[in-house]
Amino acid sequence: MKINRLKIILAEKSKTNKWLAEQLGKSEVSISRWVTNEIQPSMETFLEIARLLDVDIKDLINSSK
Repeated sequence: MKINRLKIILAEKSKTNKWLAEQLGKSEVSISRWVTNEIQPSMETFLEIARLLDVDIKDLINSSK
């Protein structure tokens, strides 16, 4: 299971769940569920988030190693 670092990266970039939801055209509920790792976004969405936040996609995902 992938555990994302979205909450940490958003905080580092001073961005909110609401901002991300607006950028992606998603609901804040979806973003909240991603941030708490209740569910994971698709790889395509991870790529879009990485682009929006100007980070490497690898920074968004904790390695399971």
